[in-house]
Amino acid sequence: MDSLNSLIDGFGTALTPMNLLWAAIGVLLGTAIGVLPGIGPAMAVALLLPVTYGLDPTGAFIMFAGIYYGAMFGGSTTSILLNTPGESAAVVAAIEGNPMAKAGRGAQALAAAAIGHFAGGMIGTILLVVLAPTVASLAIGIGAPDYFAIMVLAFIAVTSVLGASRIRGIASLLIGLTIGLVGLDQMTGQQRLTFGSLHLADGVDVVIVAVGLFAIGEALWVAAHLRRSTGKPIPVGRPWLGRTDLKRTWKPWLRGPVIGFPFGAIPAGGAEIPTFLSYVTEKRLSKHRDQFGKGAIEGVAGPEAAASASAAGTLVSMLTLGLPTTAVAAVMLAAFQQYGIQPGPLLFEREPELVWGLIASLFVGMVLLLALNLPLAPIWAKLLRIPRPYLYAGILFFAAVGAYAVGGESLDLVILLVIGLIGFGMRRYGLPVLPAVIGVILGPAAEQQLRRALQISDGSVTGLVNTPFSVTVYVIVALIVAWPLIGRLIGRLRGGRNAAGKSRTVGGG
Repeated sequence: MDSLNSLIDGFGTALTPMNLLWAAIGVLLGTAIGVLPGIGPAMAVALLLPVTYGLDPTGAFIMFAGIYYGAMFGGSTTSILLNTPGESAAVVAAIEGNPMAKAGRGAQALAAAAIGHFAGGMIGTILLVVLAPTVASLAIGIGAPDYFAIMVLAFIAVTSVLGASRIRGIASLLIGLTIGLVGLDQMTGQQRLTFGSLHLADGVDVVIVAVGLFAIGEALWVAAHLRRSTGKPIPVGRPWLGRTDLKRTWKPWLRGPVIGFPFGAIPAGGAEIPTFLSYVTEKRLSKHRDQFGKGAIEGVAGPEAAASASAAGTLVSMLTLGLPTTAVAAVMLAAFQQYGIQPGPLLFEREPELVWGLIASLFVGMVLLLALNLPLAPIWAKLLRIPRPYLYAGILFFAAVGAYAVGGESLDLVILLVIGLIGFGMRRYGLPVLPAVIGVILGPAAEQQLRRALQISDGSVTGLVNTPFSVTVYVIVALIVAWPLIGRLIGRLRGGRNAAGKSRTVGGG
């Protein structure tokens, strides 16, 4: 009841005309930034930090939260329409959303993503209000072996369900892990794969890798095949979900937040892992498995709901523990410190108006985003009618601007081109792009957690499986790895029984 009363007071703060204006500005800016490839919410919040010096803290954080949620909405737009994720949480949306767009169902994919974000955000924010203390205490108890186990699960899951074969999925993952090694060793400070360049000492930014593999790789692939194909205009499709689509999406919309929210609250990669796990889950549970990879709407609805719910989970750790689990949360933590406010267990007592006003504004922002994005779905889908040479020239321009904006170094453009060529080569030889992006995002963190776990156990491998949580995760990993073998054995046993049965029938005849 205390939480409910505080939330009602928060709505009183969030619904003031000025704070409503900041929420509207935030969601509009966030959506626009999400649509531009390479410029994610973390960069947007960082760029706006100096602008908000003179603002009231409550208004500033309401705007930041609007940018965060809005960028996740917008990021799925270019993922679906152009196979170019606006930010890392939208990577999975490209797998099924882009084939849907090419089949003339771009508007349906956008609507499934928008409603998924709304459902995930609403459920996640309700869980934020109800479960914040519980989730925070669970997050404290999770150690290095558990984090490493979660990341191993993400690696195995994503290489098992994507691409024509597991070997190609693992090859793609290894490419990503290699790119993730570039830079200084976090433990020893030794340079790895920097080739003597000081610029590479900080590593290759995830934004550059994602934009290079997806946007540049896709543009080069289209350019290589443009002369062979006639470049027909792609049909846009109806702007709303039909009864069949709703029947296929409502369960993924509800399952996504269950996966996304807990992962957002622990430092294990932000929205990336839950979106991948949601995709794997939907593929396993779907009655239309044959459509996955060709445009299954469940593969858009579930991961997008998980991504939005994970954003609410991220706020749990940041507000209650002062623990940033994503890049955006880290920038927002810096913003709190800019105002002389320290997030943590006492924040709810010291700054109740700010905290509950911020949480209430998330509900308001979700409604604003749904009202903004659903009517625009067919308009966004018409992007596909632009002649492909002009369209991909624009993508290359914005990709280059986004990559340059990351560090302001011309070398970033060279790295972008090199990674784009790698992406082109991966498409040429049938390697899925997603495991490579996973390797870059989670590889360094997995290495760090592995080393910590081994240090704690004095180098003993048993230190990786000394908690019930990590053992449970490794059992799931073993099942995923062994499932195809089990399936083949069952198939052979059934085949043997059927052959035996037929031979008896023939002998008896």
